[in-house]
Amino acid sequence: MVMKESTEKLERGEPVPNFELEGTDGETHTLADFADYDAVLLVFTCNHCPYAQAKFDILNDIAAEYDDAAVVGVNPNDAEEYPDDSYEKMVEYVEDGTIRYDAYLRDETQEVAEAYGAECTPDPFLLRNGGDTFTLAYHGRLDDALNPDDEPTEIYIRDAIDAVLAGEDVDLEFMPSRGCSIKWK
Repeated sequence: MVMKESTEKLERGEPVPNFELEGTDGETHTLADFADYDAVLLVFTCNHCPYAQAKFDILNDIAAEYDDAAVVGVNPNDAEEYPDDSYEKMVEYVEDGTIRYDAYLRDETQEVAEAYGAECTPDPFLLRNGGDTFTLAYHGRLDDALNPDDEPTEIYIRDAIDAVLAGEDVDLEFMPSRGCSIKWK
């Protein structure tokens, strides 16, 4: 396991790249599919990484709690080298209730992860829906639990989502997310 921290590639307020990715529901999804949400928490994640697994519950909770914010997981890992990150395993995780996000998408070409500058799993990007475009509102860690076995005492992402839903700027400095490196092809 190679631990990695994220770096900033996109600027806050900057339009984010669109995508066209297959979901575990068998449908192809783009950002426009989430136009009914004021915010989208786009998290580059995977099935096998202990750092990503440690955040399944918080992401499931956020997906259940917020009506105006969508949680969208994107798995970019090389499934040839890491079979636990295959599309079929993603479907299993959704079907057995391990993952209950609004959508769980497969970035088979890894182009979306590259366009966003994602580096680790999990690597969260909070997007603001501006009506005709989505912009970056926050990129950084979900909470203060830096290791998979740590219990969080502060959940930063809830404050960030609340700010976006209130039409305010996110008042959080960049704190790099930490996790397994993305498994590039």
